[in-house]
Amino acid sequence: MVDEATLRAVISEVLSGLNRAAPPAAAAPAAAPAVRTAPAVVAPRADGRLGVFSDMNAACEAAQGAFVRLQKHGLEGRAKVIEIIKGLCTAKAAEWGPLEFAETKIGRLDHKIEKLQIVKLVPGLEWLRPYALSGDHGITLEEYTPFGVIGAITPVTHSVPTLAGNVVSMVAAGNAVVFNPHPGGARCAAVAVRAFNEAIQAALGIEHLVCTVIEPSLQTFDQMCRSEAVRLLCVTGGPGVVQAAMKSGKRAICAGPGNPPVVVDGTGSLAKAAVDIIKGASYDNNLLCIGEKQVFVLEAYAERFMNELAAAGAAKLTPGQLDRLTGAAFTTARDAGGCSHPVLNRKLVGADAAVLAEQAGTRVGPDVPLLFAETDAEHPFVMEEQMMPMLPIVRVKTFDDAVAGAVRSEHGYRHSAILHSLNVDHMTQMARAVDTTLFIKNGASVAGLGLGGEGYLNYSIATTTGEGIATPRTFTRTRRCVMVDNLRIY
Repeated sequence: MVDEATLRAVISEVLSGLNRAAPPAAAAPAAAPAVRTAPAVVAPRADGRLGVFSDMNAACEAAQGAFVRLQKHGLEGRAKVIEIIKGLCTAKAAEWGPLEFAETKIGRLDHKIEKLQIVKLVPGLEWLRPYALSGDHGITLEEYTPFGVIGAITPVTHSVPTLAGNVVSMVAAGNAVVFNPHPGGARCAAVAVRAFNEAIQAALGIEHLVCTVIEPSLQTFDQMCRSEAVRLLCVTGGPGVVQAAMKSGKRAICAGPGNPPVVVDGTGSLAKAAVDIIKGASYDNNLLCIGEKQVFVLEAYAERFMNELAAAGAAKLTPGQLDRLTGAAFTTARDAGGCSHPVLNRKLVGADAAVLAEQAGTRVGPDVPLLFAETDAEHPFVMEEQMMPMLPIVRVKTFDDAVAGAVRSEHGYRHSAILHSLNVDHMTQMARAVDTTLFIKNGASVAGLGLGGEGYLNYSIATTTGEGIATPRTFTRTRRCVMVDNLRIY
């Protein structure tokens, strides 16, 4: 199981987001000031009813019982649960989005709501078609079957959407699920869990198909990892949480960190590239793990590209303003080897562009979605996954230099990368060099999740362990049934 030192490192990482102060109300978007000053979210009582528990062991036991009952309802029962989850996310988006925004105090209210509305795009049973072989020696059938109870970790950046997307995928595969959510989003998660179970119980008579603990902690994480009922772990979080899950002794599906680079080589439309980059990098104030975090642009096109960013609504910082913001956004610490490294100021993660501008010593309007500034390739905003609507722009001499900078800043996470180019050779070169799970060409990063591009949606992207964007098949075992020399028609 997970060693104590690793667990303490994990819980320190998770709890580090709890003491974040809300951005000043004066700088909030016009549509959301009341939410920023709303009282704390009132979570359901942890009374062991409808999936909400104070004790992780009890939650795991209840989920195991629900899994057994789900099996009796077959595919029709799974389909009904998926219908319920997607329907509630759509119907409750305008209610649950503000709840999550008030509790986490990060991102943008309109995008919190939208991320719930698009849960309906998460794939379901259609991904579980069996595979059959028929030959001289009989017939073989391979089917996708459930693990049982899945233990899941959800991030504070997308608490309820990640939870809901996981439920759709995991229940489609025939599993029950227990959540140990990020403490910063545990209350809104509990609200959703109770609503899901209430509707599921009314439709199928199953009370605890989705479970959570109201106060996630080091102990509840450890208990979930150790529970005999939990057969599989699914983790969406930082490096510490991922490392602990992979040391648990159980199979783990891990969506780790990312620092997605963008390369602009000037062969395509710079205006379109600017619009697409702003769309992805500003979405929910750059909390998306796939969101554009730094741009490498060939120097012959750099000025024109930055002019297009400004024309599309982004605001440029001067070198002095960038220095001030950098001083507010990062501090310096030393690692175990004595080397200094930047440490992110969690109070500014997911803050509005207007809040960051104030830290830089300037002001922008509440409708400005993104700040940008020219930096060198080693700047903290380039090298750190900063999750703020501030985009560093790095000039490079050649495309080879751009790709090298992209690879270095991505840190080998193999997460996401974006290229704006009409040169097929450049597409191939960068794709091979970055070797990321998502590689988007000539579109916003969100196109990689089927939002403006072809494909499908989920909020768990298993980059560390290689499964990619989660689907129902991700949460299944493959089982083979063989009939020898029989059932052949021809």
